[in-house]
Amino acid sequence: MFNHAPKDYKCPVCLGIKKIDSVDTLIRPSDIIYQDNLVTVLINSFFISNNAGHVIIVPNEHIENIFDLPDNLAEHITKLSKKVTIALKEVYKCEGVTLLQNNEPAGDQHAFHYHLHVIPRYDKDNLSQNLTNKKATTPEERLPYAEKLKKYLDAETSLV
Repeated sequence: MFNHAPKDYKCPVCLGIKKIDSVDTLIRPSDIIYQDNLVTVLINSFFISNNAGHVIIVPNEHIENIFDLPDNLAEHITKLSKKVTIALKEVYKCEGVTLLQNNEPAGDQHAFHYHLHVIPRYDKDNLSQNLTNKKATTPEERLPYAEKLKKYLDAETSLV
């Protein structure tokens, strides 16, 4: 509907969730903490200051933004986001959780594949000031976060 991806866009999210090793994505298979036939949940490749290890939930099908997201998939992502927020609270011992979803360039969307950020929050973490203070991480930096969350989610009997 409202699409802004550049012509010949190589979607880093699609490459990552399909486990394609490419210079066009930082996502690695070890970042994936949950995957079903509709969505993938993974550790974000960019850490935000004071909120390391945040998660994104993405549809497996390439959907650019919320305007094109089918209602049944939106419902599935929402149900799963509740489970992921509980996992963050249990595993990271965070004091709160923020869900963030950006659409279109003016809405600060950088990867043109729908993704819902699930961000652990801590008292006085200054998230709103630090959203632009993010750093690309290595798979090794992300691995401890992925392993802990995957272990927790694997123990859950029904995620959605």
